[in-house]
Amino acid sequence: MLALRRLVGVVAITFSLLNVTTVARAADDISGHAVMSAIPVTAILIAYFRDDVEGEKQWLRNLIANQFLTSVARLGFDNTSWGKRPDGGPYGFPSGHVAFAASGASFLQERYGWEYGVPAWLLTGYVAWVRVDNDNHRWRDVVASSVLAYGVAKLFVTPENATHLAPVIGPDYLGLRWERSW
Repeated sequence: MLALRRLVGVVAITFSLLNVTTVARAADDISGHAVMSAIPVTAILIAYFRDDVEGEKQWLRNLIANQFLTSVARLGFDNTSWGKRPDGGPYGFPSGHVAFAASGASFLQERYGWEYGVPAWLLTGYVAWVRVDNDNHRWRDVVASSVLAYGVAKLFVTPENATHLAPVIGPDYLGLRWERSW
């Protein structure tokens, strides 16, 4: 009877030790999801509390365009070898989680500068690491998402204090228009 108790104890300890990696991965996954959501939410909150109405509009356009292009790419690559995740699931390329986080990071970088962008990109790197570490994606998937988000932000987001100089051509005049955001 004592030997049976020892055997059950050893088996229970062994299974609990094997389960530690599962628990650690689940904790990483949860924290990755939290950080992924926090970055874009923080970006819109910063725009809101700075009374940056134009920034709020740009945040929304940036997020919608980024998620649309990411979804189209995922659908397009799904039936290729790039579309398969390391764990065998579909929609592997590019990473939607990293694209969502990177949309917030790229918005902060482009709109408010490196002081906001660097911490956001570091947190996006953490999300990317979690996705790769948990076998949800490959590095190419998360890098492609980041590059896509950065490119979209370059198109949709302007710096807060941007200066624009544009030619103006009319029927009877030629000139330059100068705009400055304050």
